[in-house]
This record gives sequence, C-alpha cells and structure tokens, in this order.
Amino acid sequence: MAPTSRPRPLRAVLALLLALAALLVPGTASASGGDDGGATEGARSGGDFAVTVNGRTSNPAAGNEYRLRDTTPTAPIAVRGRHVTFRIDPATLGVYDYTLTGAPDAQRMVTAPTVVFASKVPVLTAAQLRGVRISELRLRDDVLVVIFTTASGGKFKVQAKDAPQGGIFQMEQEFGTAVEYVHTLGAGLFYFVNEYTGKVNFGDGVPADGTHQMLLGKDSPQVATKLEQTATTTRWSVASGGRMGGVLGEDSIELSAGATNCTSDCQARNRIQGSVTVPPDPTNPVPIG
Repeated sequence: MAPTSRPRPLRAVLALLLALAALLVPGTASASGGDDGGATEGARSGGDFAVTVNGRTSNPAAGNEYRLRDTTPTAPIAVRGRHVTFRIDPATLGVYDYTLTGAPDAQRMVTAPTVVFASKVPVLTAAQLRGVRISELRLRDDVLVVIFTTASGGKFKVQAKDAPQGGIFQMEQEFGTAVEYVHTLGAGLFYFVNEYTGKVNFGDGVPADGTHQMLLGKDSPQVATKLEQTATTTRWSVASGGRMGGVLGEDSIELSAGATNCTSDCQARNRIQGSVTVPPDPTNPVPIG
C-alpha cells in the first residue's frame, strides 16, 4: 500500500503565506530625495516627529502610527522633531519658521537652531481657504503627512521628514488651477547661482568644518514655473497636482536632470538615489542680485 500523505505542519503553512504576502506588497519609495524633494516613508533618519493639533500633542512609540481624520484645526499645527521644526497655519495653509535644529548628526549642516525658511506660503483666495479641515494626518517615527481639504473642494498636502538633509519636505496643491507659492528664506540665508552646476541654490555661505557640513539647499519644483527670484525670496506658479519640494545637502547640488512633468505620485518617480555625480561645495557664494 502506498504511504498516505501527512498534513503539512501549521508553522510551515503560515511561513509560506507570509512569504507570498511579502511578494504582493507594492514597493515603497525611498525617502532620499535626489532632485525630487519628496518626503516619503523609507529608511530611518534617526528623527522623531511630534505634532500638536488643537492643543493635543501626539508622538507615537517607535514603529507605531498616529492618525487623525476629519478635524477642524483651530490654531497653527506645531511640528517638532529631532532635526526639523516648523508650524502650519490653517488660516493660510502656509508653513512658517522651517528650522534645522543642529542636533548632533554626521550629516548636520548647522550646529545651532537655524531658520531655513521664514515662510513657504501658497497664495490662496478667501473662497479657496473657506472651511479648512484636516482630512487626514499620519505620523510615524520621522515622517509626517497632512492632507487638508476646503469647502471649495480644494486639497493641499504637506509631507515632511525629520532628517538633517535630503529630500525632506514637499507641498502639493489640487485646487483645479495654478496657485502661486512664495518662499522667503530665514535671516542670514540667501539664494545664489552655484559656480559648479549653474543651478540656483540657497545657503548661508559658511564653509563646512569638523562639526558640520555646508548649509546648502534647493527649491525642487514639479509642474511649476518660477515667476520671480531675488536674493531672499522666490515666487512660483504651481499647477494643480504639481508640487514644490525642498532638498537639503548633497542632493541639492547633484548634477541631475530634474523632476519629470507629472502630477500624480511624483515623489516616487524621480529617485536618483546617489547615482549622479556630486560636485564640490561652492566657495564664497554671492547672493543673487
């Protein structure tokens, strides 16, 4: 008589199911920005965001996620991290006092709290801003995503990563029409033309030393047109579905081709992940104008 087959142990069956599930999970974009400027889930940066909404501060334990939905913000939203701090004002949907803390880190570019952007503000009408609500807020470790909706049907998303450099900030609008964004640098920072790349960067002109790297950054547009450039401000016209990212450090001076002209999931489609040559740091940069 042929031997009868024995049931497969439960542990082996579970292991097989887990392996199959892993193969079916879609890939997640890297948080390293390249010229993209997106801020999405990826490798940990050693950061740890906490967010305060309507007087309540949330900071979930490592590996856990905090979510908030369908909430009317009654005051500015405060975001505090190990490397980055800023606030979002629901009255304008602008970001204010975007600051690098200078916390000890091999990639830090400052050694004391430094306001990189005094403000990054979309110019919206009263009608577009009516009825601002937090549609969804997600906070997990060093990544924050906040999606706002308005009574007019508009949508505005802010993504941020608590890291000392890289593609760590992004603002995206969906109002059905172009929206102007105005970026104003913090005190002591200025825009300049990089002598090695010909691109416009910003920084404070202070060379790197044994304690930190040179402070360098770049506005990272997607489906956006620059309207004005001064030593301390830029104005952009951003199409609906387009975005303005912020790139800091080495990624801001890589000799890349720039972002593609997409209006959906843009932060996941432009990763160069360090594959592009990085030129030397600029020397004695001169403010534009």
